[in-house]
Amino acid sequence: MNIFRFEHPDALYLLLLIPALAFIHLYLAKRRRKALEEFGNVELLNDLMPNVSFKRPTVKFYILLLAFILLIITIAGPQYGSKLQTVKRKGIELIVALDVSNSMMAQDIEPNRLERAKRAISRLIDKLQNDRVGFIVFAGEAYVQLPITTDYASAKMFLNSINTNVVGTQGTAIGAAINKGISSFTTQEDINRAIIVITDGENHEDDPLAAAKMAADKGIKIYTVGMGLPKGAPIPVAEGRSNDFMKDKDGNVVISKLDEETLQKVAITGNGAYIPANNIRNGINNLVDELSQLEKSELEAKVYTDYDDQFQYFAAFALLLIILEFIILERKNRRLKHINIFEVKDNKE
Repeated sequence: MNIFRFEHPDALYLLLLIPALAFIHLYLAKRRRKALEEFGNVELLNDLMPNVSFKRPTVKFYILLLAFILLIITIAGPQYGSKLQTVKRKGIELIVALDVSNSMMAQDIEPNRLERAKRAISRLIDKLQNDRVGFIVFAGEAYVQLPITTDYASAKMFLNSINTNVVGTQGTAIGAAINKGISSFTTQEDINRAIIVITDGENHEDDPLAAAKMAADKGIKIYTVGMGLPKGAPIPVAEGRSNDFMKDKDGNVVISKLDEETLQKVAITGNGAYIPANNIRNGINNLVDELSQLEKSELEAKVYTDYDDQFQYFAAFALLLIILEFIILERKNRRLKHINIFEVKDNKE
């Protein structure tokens, strides 16, 4: 259907200036004529100033005024006609399972494991293109923090709110996180899916290998990112002093260590890869490279209405008027003064 519309209709409010500009010009022209009349008869003054034109400035003004109107229309973005355009988006579905147990507060990676993991996820989101992403948080249990979505701005907002208090039951249930991830994907068929488990690997609750095998049987790849160092670090007490660390029942300081062996086994079982996060930037780049190898599938197809722009015609006409206004002189041309385009004189007998 052919319709005429403006892409930026608010710009048309500038047209309200046109009557004001015309009024100001008429007022100033009247004052100039009144000032001339104070010197004497206007017709006599015309004979004394043969090269002066009183109508050319008015003509030049209205040419510029028309050019100004056309420029306003150009800014408003006139469009005519319409056509339907289908835009297809291809990508994968990605679930990020983030460990929020107390051990993730260890500071063997600065500022701590959890904050470094959140920064890594933020960088990962920045590198996604048309992929769906969702968050799962887990400790002793696993919960969906963000259902799978393509709204990356919302994903970052939810990411910033994650802390160790979002899961009430402490522990590290990697298997529960993977199982929750399996059930959190959409029902769309023929699409590649992956679960990224970001944890220190100290699993004490369930069998992560069985969960990884179940995911692999469903065609879901499991990638693990190890947060921390093998030598480990003490766990700060929540809201305590910087030198106040978690202790066991015997009063010894608990040292949380990265369990790379478990994470490597989970990744192998899940047909994915293990990525150590000692150098988090390289780790995320490696992860993105791994994900880019997965074939992209069509996630959705949206139909948009597109319009043909017409602003260039108004802009060209405005430019011609500006050039014309520049060519026309306010004074009469001596060689062409007998050709009166702008002034009509009474014939003398």
